[in-house]
Amino acid sequence: MKMQYMKLGNTGLDVSRLCLGCMSFGVAERWIHPWVLDEESSRPIIKKALELGINFFDTANVYSDGTSEEIVGRALKDYANRDEVVLATKVYFPMHEGPNGSGLSRKTIMSEIDNSLKRLGTDYVDLYIVHRWDYDTPIEETMEALHDVVKSGKARYIGASAMHAWQFQKALHVAEKNGLTRFVSMQNHLNLIYREEEREMLPLCKEEKIAVTPYSPLASGRLTRDWSETTNRSKTDQIQRSKYDATAGADRLVVERVAEIAEKHGVPRIHIALAWLLQKETVTAPIIGATKISHLEDAVGALSVTLTPEDIKRLEEPYVPHQIVGYK
Repeated sequence: MKMQYMKLGNTGLDVSRLCLGCMSFGVAERWIHPWVLDEESSRPIIKKALELGINFFDTANVYSDGTSEEIVGRALKDYANRDEVVLATKVYFPMHEGPNGSGLSRKTIMSEIDNSLKRLGTDYVDLYIVHRWDYDTPIEETMEALHDVVKSGKARYIGASAMHAWQFQKALHVAEKNGLTRFVSMQNHLNLIYREEEREMLPLCKEEKIAVTPYSPLASGRLTRDWSETTNRSKTDQIQRSKYDATAGADRLVVERVAEIAEKHGVPRIHIALAWLLQKETVTAPIIGATKISHLEDAVGALSVTLTPEDIKRLEEPYVPHQIVGYK
């Protein structure tokens, strides 16, 4: 399947319909996830992503204590044309001990963009994302600092992740009111077993022409396998369990519907889970994780799947409201 591309929200930037999330790459001893891949195992996956036409890569300063950025930066330097790569990283979570080690103050943002660029081995990132909302810093301070990062040439665009719609709207308003750079993307938690973003965030993004780049599109793999099947990640990933275990009974019905529709189309379940996201008007590029090359190949295959209105209704029917997860 040939890769597809579209504009990132209301910008002229072309991104692949799938984004490679790079949380899977790093030094396991410096991160909360023991299943992350070291550099030797990560590089073939990054190279394969490029070969498949993926030009959009998402990492964060906090992933494996900065080692994800280092691994991704070296691989892209060796395998890619920097002018064709769309590289995103994030800021917010603690990077060192002390009162200024995290958050979205001007001091932290200005320090962390430079630290990220050094680790990535590049002069700029294409998309600089605030990883969470900072309740302890005025949004005016954050937006002005991000504006200065863009005007200095260290980032081309700015994006946001995992916040309430009222917070995102406030940030957009502050930027517009003060003539500052606006957010162009929202990286939020969205998949077939977590659809709370459909209530407020997705309509807001549609109205404001904001690109939606959902994380956890496969619910940490739960949408791609039998309910009883486990993996090394599912057994050790406590964040995954905190997000989904409380609604396991209801979610199981959705997972069974995914299997049913996959069998109908004669495709792997991953195709159905991603196709459901890709058919949403506001969704630009789901962020897929990969610890095997086959994960990438399976994900790209979703671009060839077209769900019928009946398929979509069948997939969505068992959903029940979930507690909000992912915000502070």
